[in-house]
Amino acid sequence: MTSVRVDEIVARFGGELIGDGARSIVQVATLDHAGADEISFLANPKYRERLGYTRAGAVILGRQAAADCPVTCIVCDQPYLYFARVSQWLNPRSRSAPLRHPTAAIEAELPASVSVGAGASIGKGCVIGERVEIGPGCVIGAGSCIGDDTQLYANVTVYPGSVAGRRVIIHAGAVIGADGFGFAREADGSWLKIPQIGRVVIGDDVEIGANTTIDRGALDDTVIEDGVKLDNQIQVGHNVRIGAHSALAGCVGIAGSATIGQRCTVGGGAVILGHVTLAADVNVSAGTLVAKSINRAGTYTGTVPFLEHANWLKNFSQLRHLEALADKIRALEAQVAHMVRVAEPEKKS
Repeated sequence: MTSVRVDEIVARFGGELIGDGARSIVQVATLDHAGADEISFLANPKYRERLGYTRAGAVILGRQAAADCPVTCIVCDQPYLYFARVSQWLNPRSRSAPLRHPTAAIEAELPASVSVGAGASIGKGCVIGERVEIGPGCVIGAGSCIGDDTQLYANVTVYPGSVAGRRVIIHAGAVIGADGFGFAREADGSWLKIPQIGRVVIGDDVEIGANTTIDRGALDDTVIEDGVKLDNQIQVGHNVRIGAHSALAGCVGIAGSATIGQRCTVGGGAVILGHVTLAADVNVSAGTLVAKSINRAGTYTGTVPFLEHANWLKNFSQLRHLEALADKIRALEAQVAHMVRVAEPEKKS
């Protein structure tokens, strides 16, 4: 798409147009750097002052900021979401003609619409959907299933028997279906490997970031439900289940058998211990340690400094009662203040 008019954007996505609807837009950009043929947005009020000097051809914003906008604007309820839709329209996913590189090793029947890059390997018994793009160096293990319109960037590894749905995007270096960390300890202290016989099952419209790893289940499957978005360098342990439309930022670590509900968000660097459950609509702040299940929707934040384990347990048990201790202190302060008020007239007499 070479260009669109602002009034065409409004006709497609809604909102209220204020200004010149005939202005042509070719791309999206920030308020600071947008030119006359680009559209920007204002979602965070702290950037409102930047409206005054933007050179954008148009700005997407909320009603409260419209009066300060010196250029054509589109007024809507959710500027960031509106901007995302416009950006998708102006930047559609590019597709090249299906190509199978002569160095690819293919042991399965593929639809004619599938592209396979240099050095890629597709094992026996794989089921690959229409219009799938498999990047250079990818390895898809035997018996795996990849749904229609899914894209694997370079050097993605999909272990045997894994399943990915339709319109999945897996970025470079991701590993899907490696063995989970399952070992039993022998009497002599050595470790006995437990065969990991489950699968990884990924739903539709999932995006998986670069170098993210998702382990296969030990017995049951590791499941990533529809619409989940995983950032780069995330570790998902065996038998984890991530609910539909949840989003996890970079470097999150999830230990085995944890369950994350639908529409949850997890900030970068957070850690979720094994066998805990997060209810739907839970928001975990960046760097937070989730050590027990969360049964109610809401936002949760915090961590505890590293201590010797016995001391940590003792101190944390006291931390849990801080609010009650604060109430007692306030009550004692009130009693002392009352005693002082009573004692003052006696001193004067």
